[in-house]
Amino acid sequence: MEAIQRHRGVVYPLNRTNVDTDQIIPKQFLKRIERTGFGQYLFYHWRFDDDGELRKNFNLNDKRYEDASIVVAGENFGCGSSREHAPWALLDFGFRVIIAPSFADIFYNNALKNGIIVIQVKEELVNQWLKKAERGELILDVDLEKQQIMDREMVYPFQIPEYHKQKLINGWDDIALTLQYEEKIARYEKSMQ
Repeated sequence: MEAIQRHRGVVYPLNRTNVDTDQIIPKQFLKRIERTGFGQYLFYHWRFDDDGELRKNFNLNDKRYEDASIVVAGENFGCGSSREHAPWALLDFGFRVIIAPSFADIFYNNALKNGIIVIQVKEELVNQWLKKAERGELILDVDLEKQQIMDREMVYPFQIPEYHKQKLINGWDDIALTLQYEEKIARYEKSMQ
């Protein structure tokens, strides 16, 4: 997992609530076994029409958001099934941070485990940022170490569990955490022979 301490990026406004994992990455694209290559299918039915052409009326297809790396969305983001492919698709597409008033629990944990900073903030703040981002005017700076989000006007604190914060800052996935105990594991295995 790639370490991330701070991220500055263009905000993509997804002004929808209850975005479920099947909308994030439809089930027909879950045939890969590696974690890469899912970004092309992100929000597939919203981004593409039945002929596979980009929909002009879906804002992620707008050139203003082609370099977006932060999603600001409505409440209950990531609801639905527990598929880990949803954060894989978001990350593969280029999103490193997702901000919403609330997240589905399984999605929240899957996103953190895969290197995406997920931040829960008040709905009023999300609505302010959605309006600015819809005009193509919003860049946010997320400082994970200080647990702050900065726009041009203010600094906003956010909460994140210390365990997840340290994993993100250090780039530790679950395997990397286990390998920190490699010597102890080797000693134990040797003692069992």
